[in-house]
Amino acid sequence: MSDTQTVGLPLWSGRERVRHAEIMCINIVVVDDDPGFRRIATTLLTARGLRVVAESGDGASALAAVRVHRPDGLLLDLHLPDLDGLTVARRLTEEDNPPRIVLTSTDKSFWSQEELERAGIKSFVAKDKLFDADLRGLFAPSGS
Repeated sequence: MSDTQTVGLPLWSGRERVRHAEIMCINIVVVDDDPGFRRIATTLLTARGLRVVAESGDGASALAAVRVHRPDGLLLDLHLPDLDGLTVARRLTEEDNPPRIVLTSTDKSFWSQEELERAGIKSFVAKDKLFDADLRGLFAPSGS
């Protein structure tokens, strides 16, 4: 392969290409009991350059999906048919390498940022604000 630069594309060394690929590939699991919202969230995340690796409609399948796919992030609904989002988040933070969790709901968050962080949740985004949220920034690994 030639090391010439194509117009408009950066010239990267092998190590830089690997780092760029790592930055570009942020894997997400979307958890919501509403299939329509999962579809919308998946579209928004994909449009922002994130990759949705699985979708779940309840807490138990969300826990299983995280264990199988080991995503970087989890977009997690608060209200699920079996477990609430806080319970799912708490269980995941007890495991090795938990994903970055962003809680979402149609309800306003009644928890302080401190309370959310104790449950392992990075942020809360109301569902009606998801379109305007910096999703890539919310799920980006620390230090990037």
